[in-house]
Amino acid sequence: MDKYKRYYGLAIFLVSAFLLIYGSFNLISPKLEELASKNAELENKQTELKAKQNEKMIVANKIKKIQDSITSSQKKIYAPLESDLGNDSLFFNLYNDLIDMLHANTVKIKSINYTYNPADDEFVKFGKDVYFVCDVNMELASNYTNLGQLIQELYQYPYYIRINSLDIKPYAKDKKILITNLSLRLYAHTEPQEIKDKLQ
Repeated sequence: MDKYKRYYGLAIFLVSAFLLIYGSFNLISPKLEELASKNAELENKQTELKAKQNEKMIVANKIKKIQDSITSSQKKIYAPLESDLGNDSLFFNLYNDLIDMLHANTVKIKSINYTYNPADDEFVKFGKDVYFVCDVNMELASNYTNLGQLIQELYQYPYYIRINSLDIKPYAKDKKILITNLSLRLYAHTEPQEIKDKLQ
């Protein structure tokens, strides 16, 4: 028996060491799992941030491309004289100019309707805080000459106006009269240009 007594101390030491290591592992293990979870969460957040930054860069590049295409066409986008204007007021001058062009060319308006911020427009998709867009859809009656003069004036107009569609059909009862479905897209800055210049 005496010869085994010397192993009791070693056995007690080993059992104590095992219990200490096991207890420490149980205490540290949740902390390690929490740390791993936090690291994974941080990596996810960094990935999300990078994706958002890439999206922002894509949007900025698209807006710049649109602006460059307008600049190269030597047209400018209409800017209101005052800030905080409603949708109708924002386009008041453009509407007036358009109606004046129609009247000046003796083009009759059979019907007219408006659509604000059409979802398919690039300005609306990527710059709705900077630009406001309005589609003006009209049914017109005129002769060939007057319609041609109207189209020419639209192209010469100093502000950027896009012709979405132009559908011309002769009037059934009088072939000299044209019935035209004309869709125009008007663009405007949401703020006066002077304010935009100061912010840049």
